[in-house]
Amino acid sequence: MHKSLRIAALTAACTVAAGALYGAGAATAGQSTANSTREPYNIGLLVKDIDTYYGTAADADGVYQASPTSQYAKDLARLDKDAERYVDRAARKAHRKGEKPAVVFDIDDTLLLSLDYEKRYNYTYNSATWAAYVNRADRPGVFGSAELVRYAQQKGVEVFYNSGLNEAQRTAAVENLKKIGADVNLDAGHMFLKDAANPPSYLSGCAAPGSWTCTTVQYKSGTRKHIEKDLGYDIIANFGDQYSDLDGGHADRTYKLPNPTYFVS
Repeated sequence: MHKSLRIAALTAACTVAAGALYGAGAATAGQSTANSTREPYNIGLLVKDIDTYYGTAADADGVYQASPTSQYAKDLARLDKDAERYVDRAARKAHRKGEKPAVVFDIDDTLLLSLDYEKRYNYTYNSATWAAYVNRADRPGVFGSAELVRYAQQKGVEVFYNSGLNEAQRTAAVENLKKIGADVNLDAGHMFLKDAANPPSYLSGCAAPGSWTCTTVQYKSGTRKHIEKDLGYDIIANFGDQYSDLDGGHADRTYKLPNPTYFVS
């Protein structure tokens, strides 16, 4: 997850504290920026709201975890239930028509939860500490997401991953996804990561070897277009915790997972 465009996490999350907890379900519009014409929500209170939403608590090893009884977990459970019903219907319809259905998942905070990093670094980002955290390959799974990956596979749906992690983090991402039980199609042909040194030809409009100017939306929508147009799949559902994971088309339905800690444009 490249966060160079990340808006200050607590400021971007003000909408959450005000009562809109990034509603689970299909995304219908991009996230707006914070309103700077009024006094912002108090940071200390906002952190408390975020902790309450996640049910944040340190485990025996001192790792911050979300609670399975939290509002966060409940929102995810509702989303997963809806997604399973939809994937089942859409997969059966696609198979009847002789099409190849696929689903696409973001990784960071869609499959692998980064709450411990956010808490330890006070909702800020540093490329070195983030890389070290990712490379430990021990993030817990986002509630229900690994089960959703396996569910799609069981329904005959091809699973792809479309992540902002970079190519150097591939080994750690694969290892971590295996640990949480999302051991489905973890090869390079199904897991798309950012490779600024050798970008794929289908991103030629914004990337060349050694020169990467793609926005998150350009990169992710361009990858989905490649999956559909070049690989011949129909993406029936696209899952992500950021609107930039979902914008740009090339998916029949989008699912926005809750994430009140940061915003990537």
